[in-house]
Formats: sequence, C-alpha cells, structure tokens
Amino acid sequence: MGFFDKLFHKTDINTGIETYKATPGAFLVDVRTGPEYEAGHIEGSINVPLHSIHFVVNHIRDIEAPIYVYCQSGARSGQATSMIKEMGFKNVTNIGGLNGYKGPLVR
Repeated sequence: MGFFDKLFHKTDINTGIETYKATPGAFLVDVRTGPEYEAGHIEGSINVPLHSIHFVVNHIRDIEAPIYVYCQSGARSGQATSMIKEMGFKNVTNIGGLNGYKGPLVR
C-alpha cells in the first residue's frame, strides 16, 4: 500500500459504524461543516469540522481511544484521520462517507 493509499484508506462506512457501535469507549467524528452536520448526521457522532480539527482534543482526551471518522465522500475524513494521528492519537480509522451509508440520519 502506497503513501496515498494509506492516507485515504477507508473501510465501508456501514461496516465502520457497526464496529464503532461494538467498540466500548469509541468516538464517532463527523468532519463535515456545521450546516452539513445539521442537515443529517449519524446518531452519536461529534461534529468537528475539518477546518477546525485541532478542536478534537476538546472532545477526546484519551489518545488511545478508538476514533472513527467520516465525512460526505471519504476525502475530508481521510485528511482528518491523518491530522488526528499527527496530534498523537493512536487508534484513528477513516470509515468513509455518508454517501454510502444505509442507516438512518438524525436531523
């Protein structure tokens, strides 16, 4: 797997949500903008837009905590995953984009 494959690697969002729900102490982070989040998001997610991803530390203090990141298509969540790891978090997974999600959204 090359550098860009690792940077933008993502799992299927539906599988990622199942894993998130089955993982004690896990966090689900939506990195879309505030208006996008308000238009519809996955229940239990925290909205930390990509442009202010450094604020993730206000929500998640444990660098070992499992963090699952999504956006609309998977591109921003790939960038955010890399940035969160650079902040020292150890267990960060890009689960992709809402455009592939089959579950209900909170509006």
